[in-house]
Parts: sequence; C-alpha cells; structure tokens
Amino acid sequence: MADNDAQHEQHTFESTDAGASTTYPMQCSALRKNGHVVIKGRPCKIVDMSTSKTGKHGHAKVHLVAIDIFTGKKLEDLSPSTHNMDVPNVSRREYQLLDVTDDGFLSLMLDDGSTKDDVKVPENEVGERINKMFIEEQKDTNVIILTAMGEECAIEAKEAPKSG
Repeated sequence: MADNDAQHEQHTFESTDAGASTTYPMQCSALRKNGHVVIKGRPCKIVDMSTSKTGKHGHAKVHLVAIDIFTGKKLEDLSPSTHNMDVPNVSRREYQLLDVTDDGFLSLMLDDGSTKDDVKVPENEVGERINKMFIEEQKDTNVIILTAMGEECAIEAKEAPKSG
C-alpha cells in the first residue's frame, strides 16, 4: 500500500499546473516602486508607496498604490511592513505577428514554428498600432506579449528587424 501512495503523490506533483508558480511571496518592506505586486488578486505595477509609523507598539504600515498591468485600473493596499505579499511572475515575450484574424485575434509565431492564436488585439493604442503597422502599412510586425497569473495581453508592437 505504501508504494501505491508514493506513486500517487509523485503523479500529483508531476501533473501540477504551471499556474501553481504564478506568484511568489515577498516581505512588504522589500517591495519597490516600479516593481510588481498582487492586490485584490490582480497583478499590478507599483507606482507609489509610502511607509507610515504607527503607535508605540504598532507595526509600520506600507501604503501601496499600483496599476493593474492588464486593465490599467488603480488599486491601493495597506499592509504591515513585516507581512508577506504575493508578487506575480511577469514575463515579456516578443513574437512575430503572422496574421490578425477576422474575429480580432493575433496569430503569433512560436519558436518551434507553431502558432499561438489565443491573444486578442487590445482595444487601445497598442491595438491601433498593430492594425496600422500590420494591416495598413503591411510591415513585418513583432508583438510583445505580457503574461502574468494566467492572463496575457499585447503591450507593444514594433517593426520587425529586417532579416538578411
């Protein structure tokens, strides 16, 4: 029976979704402006922070002001400086844009030659730039995709370097 349990535990570990490591803990006092933090379950970029000393026996509190990296919404949090807060693992990857589908999705080339077709054209100036460069001007376009906590969005488009 013990062998069976060990196998089961190992299997569970292997099949753990990569989503398990979408964040890591960091002590509040170690957070920095322009760094990232999770507030109300959303990945944010810290735009302002201040520390306030409280009463004689109280803990210093850190007041965080941050912008949701996907929605642009401003969020605030107040936390004791000694507490841990979650920091999202944020990655930026650049992909070659192959096509924009009729329903508004980007078709992006992956390193292995396959395509990634699950990122929508954003409804902001980045989306406008993608449409202008790729559709109107027909330039080779690279799109930078920001990924955090299982969400993705295009944050930048630029002309692809000419090969050759």
